[in-house]
Amino acid sequence: MNQIQAVYNGKFDFLDKIKISPLSRAYTFSDSVYEVIPFYNSKIIAFDKHILRLKNSAKALSIAINIDATSEEIMHLIKQCDFKDGYVYYQASRGVDDIRSHVYKESISTETFGYIVEHAFKPKSLKVMFCEDLRWQRCDIKSTSLLGNVMSMNFASDKGCDEVIMHKNDLITEGGASNVFFINNDCVYTPSLSSNILPGITRELLITKIKERGIRVEEGQYTIDDLINAKSIWLTSSTKGLAQVSEILDYKTNLEMDNTLFIKCEEIFKKNFLSRG
Repeated sequence: MNQIQAVYNGKFDFLDKIKISPLSRAYTFSDSVYEVIPFYNSKIIAFDKHILRLKNSAKALSIAINIDATSEEIMHLIKQCDFKDGYVYYQASRGVDDIRSHVYKESISTETFGYIVEHAFKPKSLKVMFCEDLRWQRCDIKSTSLLGNVMSMNFASDKGCDEVIMHKNDLITEGGASNVFFINNDCVYTPSLSSNILPGITRELLITKIKERGIRVEEGQYTIDDLINAKSIWLTSSTKGLAQVSEILDYKTNLEMDNTLFIKCEEIFKKNFLSRG
């Protein structure tokens, strides 16, 4: 296996050479934010949007971040890699404490870390299950505080599922690592943004492009029953692209894997963001 290129506090090295303090607040408190920046055919997908979201997440937690230096580090990782398809994981934590403490010192210095890996953007159908949304109340911030996601995703994996679709008070929020879309009556539906939903970049890109092509999109509040009765369901993320749901554990559905409207949405997304041309 090729060594993974990484960067820590502005210094580039191989991932297995980088050492992070056990008193990093990313480790002790998940006091950090992150982004996953995909690139396809050596072209970064929506770089400015990812950088802006990272900046906004850091601002929401009052984490100081040099966004210009961060951008340069991400660009450098991509330019020096020897593969065309992949993603950069980049994280900014509040810093390293002298000793673990809930209250941080104002003088603490931001700690940054990132790495790059190869990734094949291949369509995959998913078996999913519903689960209660156990996450904290600010899911609109892309924080590394992901224990609720981890618990749900591993429970789903133990049940033979690939992903989860979460709900709070019977209202659909999002997937374990994705946004949710579904089709009914020749319309594309997706839960509207709130503090329970991350403003997904792929979600935004897809909505914009399919609306441009005249496809009707509605954002609102939707229930488990809405998904059970849907003609097509898919999940979106920076690494999944559009991943169609083929089965929901313990529920009978009438999902159409060859749904014409889904195929059109997928083709529009691929043409705009996953094209070799």
